[in-house]
Order: sequence, then structure tokens, then C-alpha cells
Amino acid sequence: MAAIEADTEAIGFTMACEEPVGRLLRALAAAKPGGRLLELGTGTGAGTAWLLAGMDGQTTLDTLDHDPEALAVARRHHGGDPRVTIHEADGGSWLADRVGAPGYDLVFADTWPGKYTHRDEALSLVRRGGFYVVDDLDRQPEGAVPDDHRSAVDALVADLESRTGWAVLPLLGWSCGVLVLVRT
Repeated sequence: MAAIEADTEAIGFTMACEEPVGRLLRALAAAKPGGRLLELGTGTGAGTAWLLAGMDGQTTLDTLDHDPEALAVARRHHGGDPRVTIHEADGGSWLADRVGAPGYDLVFADTWPGKYTHRDEALSLVRRGGFYVVDDLDRQPEGAVPDDHRSAVDALVADLESRTGWAVLPLLGWSCGVLVLVRT
């Protein structure tokens, strides 16, 4: 993790997965042996590292981001792991292309597509008993998010908490602010 953190700092990337969220991701990944996982917003691969740490040898991870500089760091650290496929893609387009595709046991939406946009598409990919995880709902580094972030978060939380067919665990005020949903 130290090498990923150093490379992340070297390129000035400020939105890497925080350790408490990483530990949560590792535990959730471990709960899905042989599963399929999806990370929307690879960044430099910090969240990817935590997911991989919880995965067994049969679990697979698709992770995607549109930022080639951040993805270069992720590829350097995770590209040799056969359990992970790293995609350079626009998250919204990628999700739209997968409507009706085989689902995932865990979807970690760590970017706007799948969280604030294309949410229905992301949620449609979560299998029964699977997890949908969003973070970065509380404090954020200065300038890292748009000015309307707070109103977007409020709308997101209201929407997710109102949905039927999901058990919702709000962890707002914990780490960077997290919601975990389980499809029932």
C-alpha cells in the first residue's frame, strides 16, 4: 500500500480510497468467495488493492476509470494480477453498455457515474445478496469535488434510502461518509 500511496501523491491524485473504507471493502470482498466484483473509479488503485486483499483466487474484479495517468499507477501495481481486469473507459458509457449483462456481487461506486449519474444502471448490476457501496459522502479535499457536491449527496442519500428491495446501512460521519446497500 505504501508504494501506491507514494505514487498517488507523486501525481497529485487526492481522491484515493481511505484506509477505513478499504478495510470495509476487504471484508465485503471476503464475504463473496468466487464472486464478481466491480469498482467504478479505479483512480490509482488504492481501493483495488483493498478489494484484491479480500478476494480469493476464484473471485474476479472489473475496475474502470477514465483518467489515464491515475490508471497507469493502478496498472503498475495491479496489472499482473490475473483476478483483475482494468478498463480505461467512461463510466457512464460502460454502465449503459452492460444493462442486462451478468451481475456483480459487489459494486463499489467511487466516482460520479454509478453514484450520481447512471445509478440505476449500476444498481441493476447488483445480484441478490450483493453489495452496493458508495463513499465520499462527507468531507472532501478542497477543490476535489464540484461546488454542488453537498446537494448531490443529499439527493443520492434520499434516493437510496427510499428504494425498496434494499437493506441500507448509512455510515455517514464515519471515515469519508459511506452507504452500504444489500440487495434483498
